[in-house]
Amino acid sequence: MNSHGVTIRRMQALRGPNLYAYKTVLKVELDIGPFEERPSDTFPGFVERLTSWLPGLNKHECSVGRPGGFVERLRRGTWLAHITEHVTIALQNEMGFDVGYGRARGTGQRGVYNVIVAYEEEEPAREAFKTALEMTLAAMLDEPYDAPAALERLRDLADDYRLGPSTRAIVDAARRRGIPVRRLTPTGSLVQLGYGIHQKRILASQTSDTSALAVEICQEKPLTNMVLRNVGISVPEGRTVRSADEAWEVAEELGLPVILKPEAGNQGKGVMVNLRSEAEVRQAYEVASQFRGDVLVERHIEGEDYRLLVVNGKMVAAARRDPARVVGDGKRTVAQLVEVANQDPRRRPGHSSALTRIRLDDAARVVLGQQGLTLESVPEQGQVVKLRQNCNLSTGGTATDVTDEVHPSNAHMAELAAQVLNLDVAGIDLLCKDIRRPLMEQGGAIVEVNAAPGLRMHLQPTSGLPRDVGGPIVESLYPNGAPSRIPILAITGTNGKTTVTRLVAHMFETSHQCVGMTSTDGTYIRRERILEGDCSGPRSAQAVLLHPRVEVAVLEVARGGILRAGLGFDWCSVGVVTNVSPDHLGQGGINTLEELARVKQVVIESVAKDGHAVLNADDPLVAEMAAAAKGKVVYFSRDADNPILQAHLAGGGMGVFVENGAIITARDGRRLLLTHLDRITFTAGGTIRFQLENALAATAAAWAQGLNPAFIVRALTTFRMDPTMAPGRFNVLGVAGRQVILDYGHNVAAIQALGEAVPRGGERRNLMVIGLPGDRRDEDLLATVQQTLPFVDEYVLHDLKDRRGRAENEVPLLMRSCLKPGTPHELAPDQRQGILRAFARSKPGDRIIILADVVDEALAVIRELAAADETQVEACETPVTQAFE
Repeated sequence: MNSHGVTIRRMQALRGPNLYAYKTVLKVELDIGPFEERPSDTFPGFVERLTSWLPGLNKHECSVGRPGGFVERLRRGTWLAHITEHVTIALQNEMGFDVGYGRARGTGQRGVYNVIVAYEEEEPAREAFKTALEMTLAAMLDEPYDAPAALERLRDLADDYRLGPSTRAIVDAARRRGIPVRRLTPTGSLVQLGYGIHQKRILASQTSDTSALAVEICQEKPLTNMVLRNVGISVPEGRTVRSADEAWEVAEELGLPVILKPEAGNQGKGVMVNLRSEAEVRQAYEVASQFRGDVLVERHIEGEDYRLLVVNGKMVAAARRDPARVVGDGKRTVAQLVEVANQDPRRRPGHSSALTRIRLDDAARVVLGQQGLTLESVPEQGQVVKLRQNCNLSTGGTATDVTDEVHPSNAHMAELAAQVLNLDVAGIDLLCKDIRRPLMEQGGAIVEVNAAPGLRMHLQPTSGLPRDVGGPIVESLYPNGAPSRIPILAITGTNGKTTVTRLVAHMFETSHQCVGMTSTDGTYIRRERILEGDCSGPRSAQAVLLHPRVEVAVLEVARGGILRAGLGFDWCSVGVVTNVSPDHLGQGGINTLEELARVKQVVIESVAKDGHAVLNADDPLVAEMAAAAKGKVVYFSRDADNPILQAHLAGGGMGVFVENGAIITARDGRRLLLTHLDRITFTAGGTIRFQLENALAATAAAWAQGLNPAFIVRALTTFRMDPTMAPGRFNVLGVAGRQVILDYGHNVAAIQALGEAVPRGGERRNLMVIGLPGDRRDEDLLATVQQTLPFVDEYVLHDLKDRRGRAENEVPLLMRSCLKPGTPHELAPDQRQGILRAFARSKPGDRIIILADVVDEALAVIRELAAADETQVEACETPVTQAFE
């Protein structure tokens, strides 16, 4: 969007906890162009125009801290980005969304701001921001603007996206209990409650516990009546018919008045009641036959229309429903009176609001005809004009709460009906003259049972006490505090997070739990990869949490995913930060190491109050994150004498560290020797520093989650750095007489750790195959290559298939500029060719170090080379267990 020199550069939806808020927010990069020079007080009449279009702005407090504070700021002078933030919030409030959080901050670039605004529904929020900018500019420049039309358009959009009142009531009740909620469709009502094996699903008031057979029975009204009649429940007599002639015949047999309704209808569609003549029956048949199935003719029951809501076998609410109606004033026609009634802000199209707009259709004309009226009739002053015979809210009816008036026998009959039909949530419709008297003694009857009843008549009755009916439904799904969550262990950091993730997953798999894992090389369920590629973002996390078999989620969390969309969960039980070192600086507005640490800290801030933050005591930036942790802190360290660790343990804190060649856990002054390092082969007895740190971080995470130490030890001693358990993470292989090290490291700290582990000198030559991502800064690329110089003898420098904005060979040539004069090297077009050329340049006995960009591709090439050397096929499939001879 570009208007008057103002540009929306980028708009992102952060759908989980993020760098800016612990809630869903829009992040908009807004360039206000020439308006950087013109604050709000330089536009005469601006405040008056804007507040007349959007009076809700008068209530905004802003930094002043009281209602009206924002308008004061407008009069004193503030800038377009700040104004658009507030207008976006006000527009969302007008759309019916309860949001209030917003921020506008400069980016350091003149006239460019990050505007942060909370939202409930993403697409309506995006449109609200665009509309806010249009409206604000129009008010500033005194341009014509149809604010009412803009608001109506936004409200219509909100109606398309917001949850209906039934679904929303259940969702709100779930959130009050801390149950996670995930909407599965952007505009529908399908919602998942809970994670993994504890998940349940709802579709409006229908739940995953609702019997499909019960739903089928309820959709066939004659069958429903038969089932109820068999257990002595009073239901009206009736038969299905397939023609108007047959309808009149059955009406005569039953005796007038009668009711006609679709056999398989819902929401009161096509229902015509109190029909007292052949003409009315035939006309009603034409209306009812427009819907699915045959038409049901039933004996008319005199009385009021009541809905009793039964949840898990107990009646929890009841309402009397009255049909859509208007009251004459002696001046306006019926059609005009309906138009006035529909202007009530509580009435909206569909079912998303407290009341539904009244429709003047064939059914309304039939009812008017019964009263001797038409749409053009002018009713007398005070004359009540019915527009429907059925009382459903979906056809414009109203509701009055009568929960406390229901006679116990009537409540019991409704509960019995739900029980007989095996419905967990049931809307029981009955007709009787007085709900305070037993149904049987006044000739009343149950006329319908709804398997997915609407809840808004109980939540927002037109009169009477609102009832929290979402709570009992959630209680029926999760009775007596039943668990709704699974353990979530979220692992972030600059280096080591993938290995730690895989090791933690291995620990829980060793305990025979179904683990869902995300990492930079895929998403796994019970060790089976279900998604390939980089899966360290929020979408992959959601894929794990949506899986119905997962008992434990172990999630790698990358910087990019946090910046793009926030976390993929609301909070975790264990958050781990391995380390923070320079990587990806200059991207996403993150330019310093401290800013990068702040991004990683989002994981720690998401740890639950009863959870644990696992932090590297040897990394000062990580250790400082303890101040942001709501839960308990667990420090890990290679050094038992680390002062941060020692101070923490002295205060009764938790720690995992190395002492006398063994991993020790400590809590409340009690120490436990877990295992000796010489049993942990992937650390080479603790001599490979970065692997030891990975082992400590994983141990701390699993221990904090409460995993039995025996399983932790078993996992530590059986974990292997091979392509099966940890592809691309310091895999050491024997291929065609060469030793091959395959690693994913691409930054200075990773290469430094690799250099510490790789022997130098001796008879082996070290050849490196390296290609670096083009989205790094030049200085970072150069520093990474420089870190390899002390331990690499020869290079193959290659481009990546995705050069990320760089020219062909730009990065390889930049890397070559770092090499010492005379260093043997070669350029290759891509990773595959780089590996092949390294093998061609090497001889048996050499060591080839591959810094893989696409691990699966690198492994495939290695296997091809091994297969070509028939005597070495076995060496490719069986990793070298000891890293170096």
